[in-house]
Amino acid sequence: MTGMILYVRFALEAAHERGEAEALLPQLLALLGEFTPVVQADPPDAALADLRGAVRYFGRGPAELAAVIRVRALALYGVDCVIGAGPNPMLARMAARQAGPGTTLAVTDPAGFLRDRPVSALDGVGRVTARTLRSYGLDTVGRVADAPLAVLQRIVGARAGRELWERARGTDRTQVVPNAAACSVAAERSFPRDELDHDRHRRALLSLAQELGARMRADGQVCRALTLTVRYADRSTTTRERTLREPTAHSAELTSVAYALHDGLGLQRARVRGLALRAEGLMPAEQAAHQLSLDPAEEKARRLEAAADRARARFGPGAVIPGALAA
Repeated sequence: MTGMILYVRFALEAAHERGEAEALLPQLLALLGEFTPVVQADPPDAALADLRGAVRYFGRGPAELAAVIRVRALALYGVDCVIGAGPNPMLARMAARQAGPGTTLAVTDPAGFLRDRPVSALDGVGRVTARTLRSYGLDTVGRVADAPLAVLQRIVGARAGRELWERARGTDRTQVVPNAAACSVAAERSFPRDELDHDRHRRALLSLAQELGARMRADGQVCRALTLTVRYADRSTTTRERTLREPTAHSAELTSVAYALHDGLGLQRARVRGLALRAEGLMPAEQAAHQLSLDPAEEKARRLEAAADRARARFGPGAVIPGALAA
């Protein structure tokens, strides 16, 4: 039976503006937990839910349960949602990206749903991989699915080639893992009015990078990538992601990448309402490889950072802040 996995993306734009989104998401996850215990958070505004047990228990189909979830989220929290339903997490996420506001899109024919979509729509296919595949004429999911497995493995590698081939055919071996450890951490800043000042944008990014770095270091984690989301006055958004040169929680490195992502958008006259920064691909710091630096300035910066972390842990998060944020 198809559509047993839901990907629920909550419309938290208004909550972000009020600074209530982080407090609201756990309550919405608890709402999903009333239907199934198999719920996996996907911060900042989404979750996966496995309805296989719920369908049998409630005697309702996935689409009916999705409708009830939407009504309850609206009635209890004033939050609408977009829901994608599919036989696996990948298809559910892709369906949610295609669904209109306040609707549910269910994938009942995975091959037909995937065939004409750009190859970049598949999970795990970034810009570099997509560009490589397009150079071989593999620009759609259908063409990737039709390609021989051996060809894909020669292009992108043995393991990645097999995963790509399976996903293009609608197979996703990942599972919905309840109470899974977060694979990302995010922070955001909203401006009191539409903000055009480039320097204020950079100050907000500096603050975000400092916050994320401190949180990851406190938890003994590092991230592999950084994602910047810019929210505009008309509530539209732009998102850019960059993979880090090595996994890190070093605030200076996070700040540098955040600035580069922001500068690449060319927002000279954009009316910005808010900025969000997300550290993706979290992993334990002890498992990350770190290239030793011969630069004494960098080593000194890391020692100062560690000392600042100890001061914050003892005296509070405002005990040590960058000079640019003190004004």
